[in-house]
Amino acid sequence: MDVKTPEIIEKPWGRELHFALEDEYIGKILEVKKGARLSLQYHEKKKETMCVLEGKMLFTLKNQTQELSVGACITIQPGEKHRVEAITDLKILEVSTPEPDDIIRIEDDHDRI
Repeated sequence: MDVKTPEIIEKPWGRELHFALEDEYIGKILEVKKGARLSLQYHEKKKETMCVLEGKMLFTLKNQTQELSVGACITIQPGEKHRVEAITDLKILEVSTPEPDDIIRIEDDHDRI
């Protein structure tokens, strides 16, 4: 049995807990502080699914914004512009294809473009 502790990556908007980095997929929990936003971004190859575990967020996908709360899940295809904005403190489960560096930022509140 191979039991591991998630790797914690601090971010300007909160933190990521990386619990799986496999050849076939990556698994993370995103903890986003109330009022914080992730970059408006897209991926060239990466496909990801996000599910809200705690809290509420505004989720923008292809220029449409919708409020999502606990239990809501959404899949983002390669090339689709998207952004997360935390209405409350927020926890998101994210599972994606294994392209951890595939991120093209369009807008960023933390000067990472």
